Amino acid sequence: MWGGDPGAGGLLDPDSAHEQVARWRDRVDRMASDTKAMSDRLRQAQVTATDVNGMVEVTVDVSGRLVNLRLNERARRASPEAIAATIMQTIAMAAGQMGERAQQIITETMGEESAAGREMAQRMVQHLRPPDQAAGDERERWR
Repeated sequence: MWGGDPGAGGLLDPDSAHEQVARWRDRVDRMASDTKAMSDRLRQAQVTATDVNGMVEVTVDVSGRLVNLRLNERARRASPEAIAATIMQTIAMAAGQMGERAQQIITETMGEESAAGREMAQRMVQHLRPPDQAAGDERERWR
């Protein structure tokens, strides 16, 4: 059937089919472009955080990996255990902030209506969430 309703089992006429394929191709091209832009922005993203006492400053990348660490003069007066604990807490804080930043980048590039974008953002936030929050979420899930 030419010119029938494709949803009702009919076939599209050649011109309509060509237009539909062109619209589909435009959507795919736009999605590929948005995905590349998102990937580029995420690859460059970094977050820097400082502990409440200003002793430690850390910078993490989108995977939560430490890319820079600075210790203030206050670190000279602290015990090695206190410094280590502060570093770990500050990395966790920065990673949590990175999760929020990644979610923002994904939403800006993929759009709020994108199911794939929402799923990526959710996974990124879960991956970068500080351990104490992640443990709390896990406990909530099993109640």
